[in-house]
Amino acid sequence: MKLDAALRLAQPARSPEQPVSFFEFWPGWLFYTPVVAHCITLAMRYRSPLALAAANPRITAGGLCGESKLSILDQVDDTARPLLARYTSITTHAWSAHADLAAGEQALAEADLSFPVVAKPDVGCNGTGVRLIGSPADLYRYLAAFPRNERVLLQEYLPEDGEAGLFYVRHPNEPIGRITSITLKYAPTVTGDGRSSLRQLITADPRAGRIPQLYLPRLAQRLHEVPAQGERVRLVFVGNHCKGSIFRDGINHATPALTACFESVARAIPEFHFGRIDVRFASLAALSRGEGFRIIEINGAGSEATHVWDPQTRLIDAWRAQFFHYGQAYAIGAANRDRGIRPPRIREVLRLWRRQKRLMASYPLND
Repeated sequence: MKLDAALRLAQPARSPEQPVSFFEFWPGWLFYTPVVAHCITLAMRYRSPLALAAANPRITAGGLCGESKLSILDQVDDTARPLLARYTSITTHAWSAHADLAAGEQALAEADLSFPVVAKPDVGCNGTGVRLIGSPADLYRYLAAFPRNERVLLQEYLPEDGEAGLFYVRHPNEPIGRITSITLKYAPTVTGDGRSSLRQLITADPRAGRIPQLYLPRLAQRLHEVPAQGERVRLVFVGNHCKGSIFRDGINHATPALTACFESVARAIPEFHFGRIDVRFASLAALSRGEGFRIIEINGAGSEATHVWDPQTRLIDAWRAQFFHYGQAYAIGAANRDRGIRPPRIREVLRLWRRQKRLMASYPLND
């Protein structure tokens, strides 16, 4: 399937606004069964079950799973480094949370970072374990709850309201790549009336009330509060759909200027061919011009074109977008294999996946 045709197929058919699509929070096995079946056919076509793990040769397993966020950010060269949110990292002490705090404060000082900062695991996905840290006391509590001898990223907090994920695809033989998906991410909020508790506001909200399990545990200590008339309460910090953020399809903002800008960003990452670059931005107009944004994360072969979680997206179009992007990942990985780059062994990828799964189960609750 040609790229332009696939992108047209992936566009959602707009219908009257609905807060949640009927498949948006299906169990993973139900939504992804056709996707897995498609990947099996791709594995047979390209004669390798893990060809896609060679899509980005300089990232562990191509970014399929278990990769280090820090190692990816560290690869960005000087041409794009000013676009990165500043960051540092520490490894938690074998037994002392007090030593963690001292190391964290020293790392922040050396990186010229101050509170608030964003803490996130070096290995993980779906926003698991990501928290906004406002003080040394917050940092101490976060690190005390973090698994021992594991790396934590401490990243500059960017106050801009806008957040987006831009998916980039470039085959090894192509001179330039393309933005194949843009997801605009919005934080859900409820507005106080001076009478209702936060719990009541959440359960009465057209969207949040249908997925309260994503918000109530995180806000357990505040559910009794009664927000003042007109007071807006943000329900989740992390920009991830499965944690409760609202996603919208923004592919119409993929202007030539934005595409040219992200071509230069992608080229600043050695051998980066396929993945999603997450950014925060001040305005959509500026973003469309390729301006006014900072990069918070770079994801590889395991990332999704997350515009499919726009509540207006049809199920068939969500599946088509998944099929298209996995097809691109396999084709790119196979092309890299033909250049002499060997995909990782199944045993190694399973080891990475099991470690990531184990770590994610032990991270602190995200904001």
